[in-house]
Amino acid sequence: MILDRFRVEGRVAVVTGAGRGIGAASAVALAQAGADVVVSARTEEQLAKVAAEIEAAGQRALVVPADLSDLDAAAGLADRAADAFGRLDIVVNNVGGTMPRGFLDTTPEHLENAFQFNVGIAHALTRAAVPHLLKSRETDPGAPGGSVVNISSVMGRVAGRGFLAYGSAKAAFAHYTRLAALDLAPKIRVNAIAVGSVATSALDIVMTNDELRTQMEGNTPLRRVGDPEDVAAAVLYLASPAGAYVTGSVLEVDGGIDRPNLDLGLEDL
Repeated sequence: MILDRFRVEGRVAVVTGAGRGIGAASAVALAQAGADVVVSARTEEQLAKVAAEIEAAGQRALVVPADLSDLDAAAGLADRAADAFGRLDIVVNNVGGTMPRGFLDTTPEHLENAFQFNVGIAHALTRAAVPHLLKSRETDPGAPGGSVVNISSVMGRVAGRGFLAYGSAKAAFAHYTRLAALDLAPKIRVNAIAVGSVATSALDIVMTNDELRTQMEGNTPLRRVGDPEDVAAAVLYLASPAGAYVTGSVLEVDGGIDRPNLDLGLEDL
C-alpha cells in the first residue's frame, strides 16, 4: 500500500530545535511513523514533554538538552543517536532564526551570526552524521538510505524590508541543501522545506493581536497561518521512502505567499 512508503519503522532520527513548534511536531510525526527519535533544544522541560509524546507513540526517545550554537554540541548529536539506538537514518535541521532589523542596523557581525546560526549548526550536525548515515545503509540492505531535511524559510526566496540577515542566511541554507545533495548522492538524500508563517512561539505577538493576525491571513493565498503539523507532514514525506526519488529540492510549505505577509513598517531612509 502507498501509505507503507510513509513508514520509518526501525529508523532513528535526530531533530534539533525539538522543544516546541515545528521541531516538536516533526519529532512526534516521525515517532508516529515508527522512528526512535533524539530530540535536542535548550530547555529540558520542553523536551521532556515531546519525549512523552514520542513514547506514547510506542517509540524510544533520547532527550539531549544543549545550546546548539556550540558546534561541538550540535555535531555530538550524531554520536549520541548511534550510541543510544545503534544507528542513525534521519537528520532534521530545525535550529534557526534571526530577529528582523533595518539595513543600517544590520552590522557585518549580524550577517555572520545569522549564517552561523542558520547554516553552520546544520552543517556541523550533518557532517558528523554522514558516517552514521552511510553505515546504516551498509549494514541494513533494506534501508532506503540516509535522509537530511533542512528547515529553511520563504524569506530565502522573497524580498521584504527588515529581513536582510535572516533572508540572506535562509537563501544560503536553501542553496547549501542543493550543493550538499550533490555531494552526498546517491546514498544520502538532502532536501529542505521553505516554510511560511507558522503558528509557533515566534509568532506569539502576531497570533495574539487580531489586527496583525488578520493582516497576515489576508496576505496569504490560503487565508490562514500554518500549523506546525503542516510542516511535520512534509518532513515525514522527505524523510521516508515516500520521498526516495527526491533530493536537492526545496519544498515550499508557505500557504502560497510570494511576498512577506506582514509589513514591518520600516520607513524609507
